[in-house]
Amino acid sequence: MKIVVDFDVCESNALCMEIVPEIFEVRVDDFLYVLNDTPDDSLLPKVEEAVSACPKQAISLVEDS
Repeated sequence: MKIVVDFDVCESNALCMEIVPEIFEVRVDDFLYVLNDTPDDSLLPKVEEAVSACPKQAISLVEDS
């Protein structure tokens, strides 16, 4: 699975970072960074939780091709 973020919609509110800091990081510049867009299967439950928690629905998981 691959993480896709719609940065035009993302507010960088850091909810995803609170859930899975191994993947998401909001830096001093107030922008969200995806540290690894193809996470290990062990992190998928937390990534799915972050996708669900995003108030702007800016994060999605897609099949990695």
